[in-house]
Amino acid sequence: MPEPTGGPGRGPRATATGPGRVLIAVYAIFALSATARAGVQIAARFAEAPVAYALSALAGVVYLLATIGLAGHGPGYRRLAWGAVVFELVGVLVVGTLTVFDTGDFPDDTVWSVYGRGYGFIPLVLPFVGLWWLRRTSAEG
Repeated sequence: MPEPTGGPGRGPRATATGPGRVLIAVYAIFALSATARAGVQIAARFAEAPVAYALSALAGVVYLLATIGLAGHGPGYRRLAWGAVVFELVGVLVVGTLTVFDTGDFPDDTVWSVYGRGYGFIPLVLPFVGLWWLRRTSAEG
């Protein structure tokens, strides 16, 4: 059964409608690219930068969870999306800051290095868009 369309006295709107579909597609692309990149890095040269490559793998998992949460219907999926997107925001801010000020611990880039510079700063903008969309489609929205 589809989620209600929102409004007074109704539950949250589905996140996988309208612009939400584009957001889900972007998250899915990032899930695929971050996971594939981390897989190659871990398989080929993990010893060179284990922290960076593990963080890239973590980012891939977070993007995957956000994709599933945003694409799903129901309160459990919405909670998953909120958790993943908030974790993503904290991750990109913490890793981005660490890579700006302490480059020695990160001899190679992660998806979130320098706030996603290698990905056109989309990793920095994406969680803000995700949080905005989750809030906009909430019951109170």
